[in-house]
Amino acid sequence: MITAATSRVEVIKWMEGFVGEKFTELLKTVEESWQPADLLPDATLETFFEEVKDLRERARDLSYDLLAVLVGDTITEEALPSYESWLMTIKGLPQDPDSPWMKWNRGWTAEENRHGDALNRYLYLSGRINMREMEASTQYLLADGFDLQTDMDPYRSFVYTSFQETATNISHRRVAQIAKKQGDNVLAKLCGHVAADEARHAKAYKAFVSKIFEADPSEMMLAFEDMMRKKIVMPAHYMRELGVDIGKTFGHFTDAAQRIGVYTSADYTDILQGLIDEWKIETLTDLNEQGERARDYVLGLPARFKRVAERMKAPSLEYKFRWIA
Repeated sequence: MITAATSRVEVIKWMEGFVGEKFTELLKTVEESWQPADLLPDATLETFFEEVKDLRERARDLSYDLLAVLVGDTITEEALPSYESWLMTIKGLPQDPDSPWMKWNRGWTAEENRHGDALNRYLYLSGRINMREMEASTQYLLADGFDLQTDMDPYRSFVYTSFQETATNISHRRVAQIAKKQGDNVLAKLCGHVAADEARHAKAYKAFVSKIFEADPSEMMLAFEDMMRKKIVMPAHYMRELGVDIGKTFGHFTDAAQRIGVYTSADYTDILQGLIDEWKIETLTDLNEQGERARDYVLGLPARFKRVAERMKAPSLEYKFRWIA
């Protein structure tokens, strides 16, 4: 711990060397990274049309809900410019382009950018998606923006990214598993690659929070509590289709994800418990009175959420998305 009166700006500055280490450890170089072209038909080859035909035949057997989730995931990934801009607004992050924080932001963005490209290209080639409708939803999401309720605070922001990147890993990994069961090994491999990236990113953000707990445990604990009281919302919660009000499309998207087990209320609880374990919340020391109360609140949440999740039923009412041809 630095001092009892440590400011967030001081903590963020103190962490620069640590962030530089994680940048090297948890982001890959361009040379060693996969690219969308590695996973999809190559238009320069004579076999391109045959490969596309095979892709379309496999995609024909994918279930409606799986396609809906895949489109929603793609739109979420394609809203990347908003996420990068949001990270740049976090208070206290050095704006020096050569600082470890800015290098992390650019490196993270570069890796994430491939996800939307790969998923978009797959959906286009599949022949099952109304691309104009999907593209309109992406434009809406970028134009409408989002409110993650982090107040541009680094502590709250890194709680959010730790949770959200873990959730994204789960979602893409489950889509990969279902795609494989439904006979599309190419889609399974693609989503598996995306999930692996998200797992590394989640590991980094969780490490950032662990480091903050070393320097400023009470304030970090209060930030964790605040984010859990507000509840973690996914960045695409403003997702909408042409002619549909904000909120309705995202609700139907999450219903589809719950129906096929891609992401459920039980997963939300499991992620929270995982963060509690990762950050060793039960054994934290040097908390002030407010921090202790915050810890007690957070520690009681998994059991409460689990009881709620056990009473919830998977939504049965199906919805016809404008995205799906």
